[in-house]
Amino acid sequence: MRYFMKYIIICLIILLAVVPAEARTVELTLYPAKSPKPEQKYQLMVKAEDQFDTDAAPLYEKAIQSLPSSLKMDEIEQWLKIPPDELPLKKVQSTLQQFEPALELLEQAARCKRCEWPYLYDDELSENLSKHRRLLFILALKVRFEIARSRYNEAISTMQTGFAMARHLGKDSALIRGMVGIGMAAYMCRQIEQLVQRPDAPNLYQALQNLPHPFIDMTKQAEWEEPDIKEKVFLLMDRLDRHVAALQCIEAIRIYVGSHDGKFPQLSDFTDIKIPVDPVTKKPFSYKSNGSEAILELEGTEGSEGRDAVRYELKLK
Repeated sequence: MRYFMKYIIICLIILLAVVPAEARTVELTLYPAKSPKPEQKYQLMVKAEDQFDTDAAPLYEKAIQSLPSSLKMDEIEQWLKIPPDELPLKKVQSTLQQFEPALELLEQAARCKRCEWPYLYDDELSENLSKHRRLLFILALKVRFEIARSRYNEAISTMQTGFAMARHLGKDSALIRGMVGIGMAAYMCRQIEQLVQRPDAPNLYQALQNLPHPFIDMTKQAEWEEPDIKEKVFLLMDRLDRHVAALQCIEAIRIYVGSHDGKFPQLSDFTDIKIPVDPVTKKPFSYKSNGSEAILELEGTEGSEGRDAVRYELKLK
């Protein structure tokens, strides 16, 4: 048990470095956006017909090996803390060019149906997952760079790659890889929060609806674990799925205001589009509006001590 708890501690350290477990208040300035035509125009997962029956794991390893030895993550992490419009675009572009071999390999890996991760001992696994975290941050920086340049199709394609890496980690039999995969998917969701604030950004309501539910299912991996470990796993799964549902609600709001004089709706106003409920409580999220501003809240769930609570403060531009 002590040996496995060491594993869990390693995982949580890496996971918290990606998405801290804390309540959030997120201020979003939204622009109206109609639902895309055709509805399946945008996808956050690679389509089955575009996938190949090959193993992604060697491609991820090659991507890690291709990273520059002089890689400075501190600067990249600082860039990820500022809005896309504030990025030093020329410097970011020059940095991303160093990662082109890794990014190409990640795109190939995203189109693989299988990912057969090798067995690693705890110290090796810790180092390996830390390197995957670096790949995630590089992908997130590329997304933000593309958003800043209004290259939304490219940004969505890069998100596909990030979500695919998260899913590949989540399908492994090892509990730890799956937990880190959940954190990676949540980090990609935070990039969607940046996209929806652009005046000409496409609407991702349908793309979010098409994501698997649960996005990463670790029920089997957690089945024989201790109750406290199992609880942590289920909290992480729920937290991610609630995040996706909340983003879908926001996209539904953008669709509504696009055809109703730019005013926030009340929940009762939605008749032509389905509003997702909280996947945990099976009840509507807390939502209120005065027409020009709105608040969408995800209340803390049982066992989370409020750390998974999110308050979206919405304004219209």
